Amino acid sequence: MAPIYEYKALEPNGRNQKGIVEAESQKAARAKLKKQGLMITEISEKTSLQQKNAVNIPFFGNRVSAQEITMMTRQLASLVKANIPLVEALSALVDQTENEKLKVILSHVRQDVNEGSSLAKATGHHPKIFDTIFVNMIEAGESSGTLSLVLVRLADLKEAQMRLRSKVISGMTYPVLMMIVSFSLMLAIFTFVIPKLMKIFDSMNKPIPLLTQYLMAVSNSIVNGWYLWISGIAISVWSFRRYINSETGRPKWDAFTLKIPIAGPLVRMVAVTRFSSTMATLLDSGVPILTSMNIAKNLVGNVPIAKAIATAKENITEGQSIADPLRRSGEFPPMMTHMISIGERTGELPEMLKSIAETYEEQVNTKIDAMTSLLEPLMIVGMGLSVGFIVLSVFMPLMEMMNLNQR
Repeated sequence: MAPIYEYKALEPNGRNQKGIVEAESQKAARAKLKKQGLMITEISEKTSLQQKNAVNIPFFGNRVSAQEITMMTRQLASLVKANIPLVEALSALVDQTENEKLKVILSHVRQDVNEGSSLAKATGHHPKIFDTIFVNMIEAGESSGTLSLVLVRLADLKEAQMRLRSKVISGMTYPVLMMIVSFSLMLAIFTFVIPKLMKIFDSMNKPIPLLTQYLMAVSNSIVNGWYLWISGIAISVWSFRRYINSETGRPKWDAFTLKIPIAGPLVRMVAVTRFSSTMATLLDSGVPILTSMNIAKNLVGNVPIAKAIATAKENITEGQSIADPLRRSGEFPPMMTHMISIGERTGELPEMLKSIAETYEEQVNTKIDAMTSLLEPLMIVGMGLSVGFIVLSVFMPLMEMMNLNQR
C-alpha cells in the first residue's frame, strides 16, 4: 500500500498548514500537494513506529471521537453493501477521513487487510480506537457473511451509547454550573466582602454576634490560609479517586451509589440499558452468548452488577438460563428478568433485550428530566438561604451600629 507522508506547507494566502497525504513516493506526494496550491516547506514519511506512536499515545495528535468512529462505520457499511472490495472500501475511507490520526489508523488497517489479515484482526491491533465490541462484532459478521448488516447494527449501538451518555451529561451540566456559581459567589464574599467589613466591626468596640464571629473566622482562614484549603481539597480529591479506583474501594463505592435515594435508581437504569442494548446487538450479530455476556459485563460500569452478570455467565455454562441467576442477584429489576425469561422461552432473546434497552432508555431520559427540574429550584433556594444567612450575619451588627449612632 502507498505510504503516508507528513507535511508542512504554505497556503496561497500565506497561512501555514500541516497534515498528512498518501502517495506512492515523496515526489508523488509533492506533486499531489502542489496541485492543491500548497508550497511545501517540510515533508517526511511516517514510519510504522511513528504511526504506532500516533495511535497509542493519547495526549499527542488529534483525538478520535466516538462520533467519527460511528460515521466511519456507517460509511464502511454502505461501501461493503455496494459489493465494493474491502481494501477499496478502506481506501475510500482513508481519502474521506479528515482526522489525521484516524486516517493513519485506517491506513494501517487497510495494509493489514491487503496482506491477508481479517478486518477483525486488523482493527484489533488498535484497541484504543476499536473496542472489544467492535472487534467481536466484525469477527461475527465476517464469519457469517453479513458484514454490512453487522456494521449497520454496530453504528446503531454506538449511536445509542452516545445518545445515553449525552443525555446523562446534559442533565448534570446545569446543576454542576449552579454549584460552581454558588461556590464562586460564596468564595468572593468570604475573600473580598467580609475582610473589609471586619475592619468596621473592629472599630465598633462592641460585642460581635457569635454567627458573625464564625463567618469572620472562616473568611480569615480563606484569605490567610488559602494554600492550605487548596492543598486539602487536592489531597482529598486525589485520595478519593485513588480509593474508588482501587480493587477494594471500587466495589464498595459502586454498591454505595446504587443505594443513594435519587441517583441510585438512575445508575442502575443506565447499567441495565447498557447491558441490554449491548447484548441485543451482539446476539443479533451472531456473537456467542458467553462472549456477549463477557463483553457486556465490562461495559456496565458497576462492579456489583458486573459480578451478577459474571455469575449468570457461569450458570449458563452449566446449562441454566440467564434470567434465573440475574433474578437471584437482586441487582436487576424484576420486569427486566421477567422479559428475559420470556425471550429465552420464545427464542426471541435479542428482540426482547432490545425492547428492554429502549424501555429503560426512555425511563433514564424521564428520570434525568425530573431530577433536573427538581434540582434547579432546590439549588436556587439553597443559594438564597446561604447568601441570606451571610447577609443577615454581616448586616445585623451594622444595623445595630447605625441605630446607636442615630441615638
